[in-house]
Amino acid sequence: MQLLDTAPPDRHTLWEDVHGILIGTTLVALSIQFLRATDLFTGQIAGLALLLSYPTGWPFGAIFFLLNLPFYLLAVRQLGWRFTLKSFAAVLLMSAMTDLMPLVMTVTLPPWLAAPLFGVLALLSLFRHGATLGGVGIVGLWLQDTRGIKAGHVQLGFDLCVFAGALFLFAPAQVGWSLLGSVILNAVILINHRRDRYIARS
Repeated sequence: MQLLDTAPPDRHTLWEDVHGILIGTTLVALSIQFLRATDLFTGQIAGLALLLSYPTGWPFGAIFFLLNLPFYLLAVRQLGWRFTLKSFAAVLLMSAMTDLMPLVMTVTLPPWLAAPLFGVLALLSLFRHGATLGGVGIVGLWLQDTRGIKAGHVQLGFDLCVFAGALFLFAPAQVGWSLLGSVILNAVILINHRRDRYIARS
């Protein structure tokens, strides 16, 4: 089979999966640069990794990779090896790219622009190719597929808890801009990632 063979309407080819995951991880890694340039954060495991990296100076990518490890147990049991391996590859790629990008680029922009840019450079490409960046995304996709609870709702609910706690640690403006980016991110997922509209599988 050739690399660029046309897949059936409801299936992705291997090349389409590689392409989608590579684009998705690159965009998310870039979006993390926007948050780090303005000392903003987000929800989910990426947000926790950012919150830990700021005061400690530890590499975000390493923290993010390690925090995701426990969630692969749920992924294997509930979503299968294919999904788990794709998500593991996505987390590994994104972690590496996030820590390497500052070596070749410098980002300077205001918080009011960083937050929306983070939100629109979202996870949609990964979700549509049967992968996620681990953590709450795994739980969200599992609940969507097994309980009919939309992944965007799950992630938004978790993020609201994170931001409520962050109010005790960060300035209100910093929390507000960070929350805006998270709301935009989850809105993109909620509006666009629907099984009844996008049916292609890997």
